Amino acid sequence: MGNALLRCLKGDCGESTPPHRPQLHQGVPHGVAALAHDLFDYEITAKVPEGLSRNVVSSRRAQAVWYKKLLEAWKEAKPTPKTPATAAILVVQTLRGNQKADLDGLLAYYNLPVPSTPQTVDAAPASSSTWNDGVLFELHTLPVDARDVVDGDGITAYVDTANPAESGDVPMEVQQATVQRTAARAARNYREADALKKSISAAGYGFKAGPNGDEILALKYRIRLRGIDAPESEMPYGKEAKVELLKLVEGKPLKIHVYGVDQYGRRVGDVYCGGIFVQERMLKGGFAWHYATYDQRPEFARWEKEARAGGRGLWASSHPEKPWEWRKSRRNAGWRDGKVPVEVF
Repeated sequence: MGNALLRCLKGDCGESTPPHRPQLHQGVPHGVAALAHDLFDYEITAKVPEGLSRNVVSSRRAQAVWYKKLLEAWKEAKPTPKTPATAAILVVQTLRGNQKADLDGLLAYYNLPVPSTPQTVDAAPASSSTWNDGVLFELHTLPVDARDVVDGDGITAYVDTANPAESGDVPMEVQQATVQRTAARAARNYREADALKKSISAAGYGFKAGPNGDEILALKYRIRLRGIDAPESEMPYGKEAKVELLKLVEGKPLKIHVYGVDQYGRRVGDVYCGGIFVQERMLKGGFAWHYATYDQRPEFARWEKEARAGGRGLWASSHPEKPWEWRKSRRNAGWRDGKVPVEVF
């Protein structure tokens, strides 16, 4: 029941875990292990940390309710939070609706970053009252490579760890492995360098080419475009949808407003590229459906309606198959055939 928490306490949180409990809240730069430890304590003792009341305004009874909710959310999280940024997202999502002073105090107690809400959104309709609601934080990515476009609604994005919003979150073991890899490459010990690169990749980081040909250590984010569902690669118009998304983003940096994390660990977000709202282009061109089950923004419904009326893209077909129904049918067929089912968003 507490295995994920125990793994985190043993160091599998993507951060260095202090050697004993009293040091966990004394200036530790990353508080994921401290949060995991306290949640595990709460599961056993039903008690919240003694010092938390100095940071928050609500009663200890209210704090106990928070920890109960956070414990449940932590167990259900896939993957378990491994960085301060993902732990902060879990806290904010789970305790949304509580006083801001309590949320900020809880995050500060664990040295977790406070997700910021952008004040403006490029290309967002002025009439939209729901556009910024729920934004947790904003990513500014490195230019997108062709191989980083997964399909018509999925991108792998990389953020430079030199970015102030990311630099403080790089786990110590990743920093050490990066230095060791540089030394191994300088000594032409490529076997060791490759092994270190694999360990860095396993921690969620990668290397991207910099403007001067140098390497940039970057944090990897898997992004699911919010509010749209493009045909799968094996479906009619699936390849065209991927090509269109590639045309929009290849070689360009992105701005992404992140709203949450789905059950597969992908950040769900709105994607902007050079002032273009990517989901709008995909819908207006007939390269994706409006995924109304998860996003009820009226603009999205209108853009899909425009593409339907014009017979653009997938709407050139009189009866295009819905991606979510296609996945469901394949999943069911997979179970009948004894195969792994297709993932559903």
